[in-house]
Amino acid sequence: MRFVLAIVAFVVAAVMIVAGIAQRTIFAPPSQVNASATVPGDARYVVIDSAVLNAHPGQQTLSISGSKNAKTQMVAYGRTADVKSWLDDQKYATISYRPGDSALTVKTVTPKAADSTGSGSASTATPTATPTPAPTGSSTSQTAAPGPNPAGSDLWLEEYDGQDAQVTKMNLPSGVSVIVAGDGTTPAPNKILLTWPVDTSTPWAFPLIIGGLVLLVIGIALYLWGLYTHRKSRGPRRKSGPKMPKLPKAPKYKPTASIEATPRGRRSSRRTRVMVPALLAGVLALTGAGAGAAFADTSTPTPTPTPTSTSAPKGDNNSPAPAVTAPQLERIIKRISVAAANADAKNDADLAKLRFAGPALQLRDANYAIRAKKADQPALPAIPAGPLELSLPQATDSWPRTVTAVVKMPNDSTGKAQAPLALALVQQTPRDNYMVEYAIALEPNVKVPNLAPASIGAAVVPPDSKLLKVQPDQVAAAYGDILLNGDKSKWYSSFDLTDDKLVAQVGASWKQQEQARLAQQFGQTSSLTFSSRLGSGPVISMATNDSGAIVWVNPEEVQLHKVTEAGAQVIAGATTAALSGVAQSNTGIESVYGYQLAFYVPPAGSNEKVRLLGFAQGLVSAREVQ
Repeated sequence: MRFVLAIVAFVVAAVMIVAGIAQRTIFAPPSQVNASATVPGDARYVVIDSAVLNAHPGQQTLSISGSKNAKTQMVAYGRTADVKSWLDDQKYATISYRPGDSALTVKTVTPKAADSTGSGSASTATPTATPTPAPTGSSTSQTAAPGPNPAGSDLWLEEYDGQDAQVTKMNLPSGVSVIVAGDGTTPAPNKILLTWPVDTSTPWAFPLIIGGLVLLVIGIALYLWGLYTHRKSRGPRRKSGPKMPKLPKAPKYKPTASIEATPRGRRSSRRTRVMVPALLAGVLALTGAGAGAAFADTSTPTPTPTPTSTSAPKGDNNSPAPAVTAPQLERIIKRISVAAANADAKNDADLAKLRFAGPALQLRDANYAIRAKKADQPALPAIPAGPLELSLPQATDSWPRTVTAVVKMPNDSTGKAQAPLALALVQQTPRDNYMVEYAIALEPNVKVPNLAPASIGAAVVPPDSKLLKVQPDQVAAAYGDILLNGDKSKWYSSFDLTDDKLVAQVGASWKQQEQARLAQQFGQTSSLTFSSRLGSGPVISMATNDSGAIVWVNPEEVQLHKVTEAGAQVIAGATTAALSGVAQSNTGIESVYGYQLAFYVPPAGSNEKVRLLGFAQGLVSAREVQ
């Protein structure tokens, strides 16, 4: 019986080992699913929707080719709504997935007449899909004109340019689409290949092979046990009575030389029985060793790039998504830092206009003009590339979009820590980049109010909101009145001025001291007067978690130094003379100082006061007056 069990174990072991190896070789499934398409015509933009990208589970690999200029090709992805808003009135090709035969199909989308007057506005045209592209030679003047270049747009969550765009690996969630393009003038790459991985794991292969090897060992043990028991059961023989008479011997058969004699006796028989199972066991053992080696080779993973998981910016179900994600904002700040460094190094206002607008641009323009004539004039603080200490994007699906960021400043030349830099960024339309409207240094030990997480974003408070202690559009005038009149201002009790460094520098007390100094030095030959007015900068208000708001404003202060006695002259300071081009005047000189201010304004009914969070100020214009 033991011999029968051993043979059964050998057979089952062989079947299990072969089946395990077959799962890893002959019956192994394909490692990936491919779907490709060729975009007909000369489409400048190709859009791949998230539904196509998620047609199969797993990491998506996009391969493109067919570009006329590989250096200008790009692949980017962003929220689907943002991609369509950027395209606006542009014709583009869209890729769809046909699950029946796992193929990609191409349609041309021609937008209807845009409701807006300009390309890239917040009003997005409604596209119309057509199965085939327009025939060659029938393009309209709109399609013949150069299109916008999507490369470098702040709207994209991630972007790949040039050779980096050839093959891109991504894990894009629902609601995110890919745009493939050239530079807006040349056609986009027209060969699209999407690849998804397939689960090639064979969970039963290893147990089958190991189980087969275990059964093989068990079969060998059973066979050896059976052999041992068989030999032991024979024992010594006893003699039993007289021997029987021998039968007559038959004539012996003599085999010829060509016939091999068959071994005789119990030892030969036993040796034969031992060799046959042993030979079978040896063959199966060798087969098992080969199977283990084959499994080890096939199961070794091939090194592949680690995919980067990408999540689209999103809020809760009832609120719009934040304007930017944290990685997206980090990339925007780095681009702003590079542009600011180039402009500052060359004192080039045109370069500054690429990333600065409003009060921030006005102050930089004036600084460049002064430094061109006054070499010892210090430059404005550089915009560091990071790291971000705080980010507060607006939660919105429309434009303009506002983002607030606080960037850590490096130590100065003496190793002393500098106050962080707070930026207010605004993107006017989908095709515009974020521009720095305000760039201020935060006050020392400033207490920042509780803000919404960057993954949720904050709402923009209307400038005329009466839900705050001071309306946002009144904050600039109110603070300007305090700088002029001090504790005599009607707004004085509404502001917390305990640690206000700006009031200490240029407040009512300082103004009175300047007027007294000039009167003592020059008598009544001239007069110095101060007045406040609103600057051209926008009022930006972003809600805090306590129903208050962070309010950015741009008041201006006008200093008029005027001659009051015939024959007297007004002498301009070095900075004013550099900007105005007038060193002295027989009539008077007007100097305008711009302020970039950020306040925390508590909600109406709160016991808290309006608090200055940070500021930047400087001379923005100067001229001679008659």
